[in-house]
Amino acid sequence: MPKLRLDELLEELQARLDAARGTRDRVHSLLEAVLAVGRDLELTEALQHIVEAAVTLVDAEYGALGVIGEDQRLSQFIPVGVTDDQVKLIGSLPSGHGILGELIRRPEALRLSRIADHPASYGFPANHPPMRSFLGVPIRIRGKVFGNLYLTEKRGGGDFDAEDESVLATLAVAAGVAIDNARLYARARRRQRWLEASAEVTSSLLSGSGEQEVLDLLLARAAEIAGADLAVVAVPRPDVGELEVRIAIGLGDRAHRGLVLPVEGTFMGAAFRTGGLVVSPDVQKDPRITAGPPRWRGLGPAVAVPVGTAERGIRGVLLLARAAGAALFDEGESGPLLGFAAQAAVAMELAERRRDSEQIALLQERDRIARDLHDLAIQRLFATGMTLQGATRFIEHPEATDRVLRAIDDLDETARTIRATIFGLRLRQSGPAASGLRARLVDVVERAARALGFAPALRMSGLLDVVVPTEIADAAVAVLEEALSNAARHSRAGAVEISVDADQELTIVVTDDGVGLPENGRRSGLTNLADRATSLGGTFTACSRPEGGTGLVWRVPLAQS
Repeated sequence: MPKLRLDELLEELQARLDAARGTRDRVHSLLEAVLAVGRDLELTEALQHIVEAAVTLVDAEYGALGVIGEDQRLSQFIPVGVTDDQVKLIGSLPSGHGILGELIRRPEALRLSRIADHPASYGFPANHPPMRSFLGVPIRIRGKVFGNLYLTEKRGGGDFDAEDESVLATLAVAAGVAIDNARLYARARRRQRWLEASAEVTSSLLSGSGEQEVLDLLLARAAEIAGADLAVVAVPRPDVGELEVRIAIGLGDRAHRGLVLPVEGTFMGAAFRTGGLVVSPDVQKDPRITAGPPRWRGLGPAVAVPVGTAERGIRGVLLLARAAGAALFDEGESGPLLGFAAQAAVAMELAERRRDSEQIALLQERDRIARDLHDLAIQRLFATGMTLQGATRFIEHPEATDRVLRAIDDLDETARTIRATIFGLRLRQSGPAASGLRARLVDVVERAARALGFAPALRMSGLLDVVVPTEIADAAVAVLEEALSNAARHSRAGAVEISVDADQELTIVVTDDGVGLPENGRRSGLTNLADRATSLGGTFTACSRPEGGTGLVWRVPLAQS
């Protein structure tokens, strides 16, 4: 009997030693897991390591971490134990129904022997692996629930116990600290990238880069840092209450490039009108968008910020959008955009001041050339003509006399041409045609380059600033704008060539290497061009070119006008 009693005591002691050793090992594993997740500074890696550590600590078959979004649904779901092929067969990842939604509604630890027995059980989709036991705990950061840890299928077929729950709750506390650190690190890194991008833009400005080049750089950096799939810049059209898309890069950029949109009823118009940041969780279904063509297919979260301020004037709108199903733009991501957009306003204002300075220098140079032509070239031509005229009476050969007289006529014509050129150089108009037709056409081509994505080739000949009446000049500018807008929106061209000539008639020829004219496509824009030509007694033709692309020819007589 004493020996039997001793054996029982020894067995009990051994069991307690084994339990103490198991507890020690588990505490050691928990400490290792806490240290492991605490070392991660990249948020994505931290979340993955937290789930893997949870599965190991409570000996579960499957685990997941669900991140709760602003709409109290799961915005992110990181599973462990399920293969990629199984994920594809299951389909869409959970969004927060059933038991997963129960933890969102009631952020408390939940332990179940059978998932199906709970009233909130939603069932499993087809091809989902069987799951019976369940353990879930919330992850809190600074008192706010960030997400939940979900564990299912205790290995060996048992149930999760109170010790498992305690271990997982402890890991959740450490996970909250690790996630908070990772988010702070990500925010600091993002702020650093915004500062570096701002410095790069400032350097580009100070080096004398043009407005288009600076805006391209701004857009590329904003899309890269914010992780956007589409980036757009639109600028207001003067006095018409519309926005014109200057640049669009990324997903669906062709549907946006070159568009003219009203301020009322558009997403970018809302940012322009309010002068503040505008955010949408799903731009395809945003109630503020009631106007404009459909162009948001495949896109989801979006943010738009005004470029500039109400005090100094809003110069445009910057829009960033992500693909449908992507994470929303949070405050830490969208906040720096306001400062970055202000940088874009500085770029546009500086470019405008630089253009004004260049324009003044150009006008001063024109005045100098005009003076030199008038004081030197014309006077010499007159002197030469008078000398030849006086010499004709000494010429006895009739044919030589005719040649000299023709030379005198040529000198007179040359003098008239120079005089017309001087008049064009000194031309000053008021209103929308403050510069000559040449400058206006160049301005149209420069603006179209932003929508096309490349610079069209432009060739001009004749005295456009002198012989073309104002009415025809205004029509020519509108015709070129319409032709280039059509090319940007429909042609998918890689090159556009423009020829403008003024002789007996004003001729505008626009050709591209795009897809040509569709057989049954809309022709409203081409009809407008034809109507303008007809009203001025001219003609208009448009056709697909044999070598590919489209050719437009617009002619208006000048003598009749």
